[in-house]
Amino acid sequence: MALTRRQKEVLEFLAEFIEKNQYSPSYEEIAEGLSLSSLATVHKHVSSLESKGYLRRAFNQSRSLEFSPRYQAEVEKRKASETGLAVPLMGKIAAGMPVEAVAQGEVLQFKDFAGNAGTYALEVRGESMIEDHICDGDFVLIEKTESVRDGEIVVALVDGMETTLKRLYREPQGVIRLQPANSSMEPIRVPAQDVAVQGRLIAVLRKY
Repeated sequence: MALTRRQKEVLEFLAEFIEKNQYSPSYEEIAEGLSLSSLATVHKHVSSLESKGYLRRAFNQSRSLEFSPRYQAEVEKRKASETGLAVPLMGKIAAGMPVEAVAQGEVLQFKDFAGNAGTYALEVRGESMIEDHICDGDFVLIEKTESVRDGEIVVALVDGMETTLKRLYREPQGVIRLQPANSSMEPIRVPAQDVAVQGRLIAVLRKY
């Protein structure tokens, strides 16, 4: 639901007050802060914001106003858009038969991919993973971890010297198979103690 200018001002005042004081303002403080003429006016705005799903309050308690999950989600969405961490998600596109074009009004949050402090990027060199649609010049986002499942695409350090992007499989007798996604290339088989997993693939980025 659309908000009026005054309702937006009430939300902004509440956000600033709570951030500064770590508790919600009283109706008197809201009226004073926004130069409103009466507590009844404050009550009207708060009730409207509550009915629109932006605020919650405990019955018959002072300083009980708090933001709803909906409001918090909208704030996060706006911050992400302002910092370039989100783009509009306009719908789905067919790679087979055409589908109906429907604008969804959602956003794709890049922080879902890169929000973890352990996430890092690498530029791909070579075509060993071409059959997994990972091409020379692509960028891959890697989640830093040492714990991976068989079949996952990982960054592996081999013999403490060279890193490679491959699918990892554990074979009998303590052997690790690093499998390329290119039928013209042979897998790399090395003793498990000579392989250090440095991360797991979580996304591929390509710029045309």
